[in-house]
Amino acid sequence: MAADKIILGIDPGTTIMGFGIIKVVKKQMHFVLLDELILNKYDDHYLRLKKIFERTVHLIDTYHPDEIAIEAPFFGKNVQSMLKLGRAQGVAMAAGLSREVTISEYAPKKIKMAITGNGTASKEQVAKMLQSLLNLKTLPKNLDATDGLAAAVCHFYNQGRVQIGKSYTGWDAFVKQNEKRIKK
Repeated sequence: MAADKIILGIDPGTTIMGFGIIKVVKKQMHFVLLDELILNKYDDHYLRLKKIFERTVHLIDTYHPDEIAIEAPFFGKNVQSMLKLGRAQGVAMAAGLSREVTISEYAPKKIKMAITGNGTASKEQVAKMLQSLLNLKTLPKNLDATDGLAAAVCHFYNQGRVQIGKSYTGWDAFVKQNEKRIKK
């Protein structure tokens, strides 16, 4: 990994989607952005997916991240919720892939562990630790934005560690790593 870079972290969601950006200069993290996309005002699920794609592309075109770190969906009991969350994640990934940005996925527990040292930490604990690490003056009301920032910071802490099968540099790389999923 290059020493100086910009990392976009994404916490996918269909109600609120969180984004965080850090800049790495001489192996030091610097806070750039903490943002969220409020989606519950849209009744149409497909419109929500469109908004996720557009906002992700806008962030990429504005901040030019070198890499994207995205929180992987967790396994829950509600299949419909998981399906919607997976779609949100897929749309955000497609936005990154459309701009040829490398994408890495991290399990929620891995992100929490990287930030707090505890894989079962609460959203509030993660947010407070990020506030301390990055000297954030205030925290947002919705902690989805700090979850997105946590994905970026987790990626920074994991730099240089290969994640086989979880990093894509473009559509060609995605297809090569997912050949079994493609119908011919």
